[in-house]
Amino acid sequence: MSREDPLRQLIGGDAYGQLPPLFTERAFIRPMSRRGQLQTMIRYVQMNPQRLATKKLMPGYFRVQEGIEIGGRIYRGIGNADLLQATRYMPVHVRSTMIDEAAQGDDSRLNAYLDHCVEAAERGAVMVSPFIHEKEREVLYSVLAGGGNVIYLVDNGFGDYYKPSNGLFEAVANKQMLILSPWEYDPKKRHVTRAECIAMNQMAEEICAGKC
Repeated sequence: MSREDPLRQLIGGDAYGQLPPLFTERAFIRPMSRRGQLQTMIRYVQMNPQRLATKKLMPGYFRVQEGIEIGGRIYRGIGNADLLQATRYMPVHVRSTMIDEAAQGDDSRLNAYLDHCVEAAERGAVMVSPFIHEKEREVLYSVLAGGGNVIYLVDNGFGDYYKPSNGLFEAVANKQMLILSPWEYDPKKRHVTRAECIAMNQMAEEICAGKC
C-alpha cells in the first residue's frame, strides 16, 4: 500500500484499495536449505503474476482433466490433450546397458540413441516418457527447445494449486506438452520408487503401442 506505488498513483488511492489480491494461494513458509535456493524463490515470486495471467488466458490447458483412458488405464492430465490424437509416438527410455557402456568409456550407442530421439521429434513424433534419467531429461529439453511435442508421465497426481515448473510451464502454454499421472495426489510423497519408474516406462510403451 505504499503511496509511491506507480499503479496507485495512476488509478488513485480509492481504486487501488479496491483491487483484488494478486496472490490468491495460501501463504506458505519454506526454509532455505541449499545454495541458490533464495534466488530461485525470488524468481518464482517474480514470475507468479505472468503465470497467473497465462493460466487465466488458457484455462483449458492448466485445468486438471479427468478420466483420460489410454490402454485400459485411467489418467488425469494437464496440458494439450490433442497430443493424444497424434499419428506417431516414440518412447524415450535410456537403457542401463547404454549407461554402463558410457561409464566404461564407450558412449557411442548412448549418443546415437539420444540423437535418434531428437531427430524423431523433429520429424513429428510425440515423445513419451517419465524422463527419469538425466540423459532422458536432456532429450526432453532438446525436444522442447526445438518446438517438438512431449507426453510427460509423472509419479504423483495434481494438487489443488499444481502448476508445471519453469520450462515445463512454458511448454504447456505453448501446447507442446501433456502431463499425465494415473495416481492421486499425495502431499507427503517426496521420492519416486523403482517400482513406479518401471510402471511409468511401461505406461509410455502402452501409449506408444501401434503408433511408433
